[in-house]
Amino acid sequence: MRTLLCLLVAATLAVAADDVTGKWTGTFKVTDPNGEANDSTAVLMLKQSDTAITGTVGPNEEQQFAIAKGKIEGDKITLEADHDGHPLTFTLVLAAGRITGDVQMSRDGQTMKGKIDVGRAK
Repeated sequence: MRTLLCLLVAATLAVAADDVTGKWTGTFKVTDPNGEANDSTAVLMLKQSDTAITGTVGPNEEQQFAIAKGKIEGDKITLEADHDGHPLTFTLVLAAGRITGDVQMSRDGQTMKGKIDVGRAK
């Protein structure tokens, strides 16, 4: 009986996890193939439906790229988008009201990597 109660509590907590729907803003730090670092802003406009995530990502509200594939499993978020023919892959974590993680973009046979840190816009 105690095991069943623990399972029910765990299932309830998993279902009650934060919904990421909304606008998220913060920073994006990218390192180009030459090793040079550049900082910019990041804006994510997300819509969560069960474990699926749709919406857009970009450096600001005017320049956004559609999320082609997105999902959340527990606190792990993965997103795929297209930046003018170049694939963007996000591997993120939702913790303490923030979404943080890694972004990778392939372009002209080279890969650029970056870090993203966003919080809910107020």
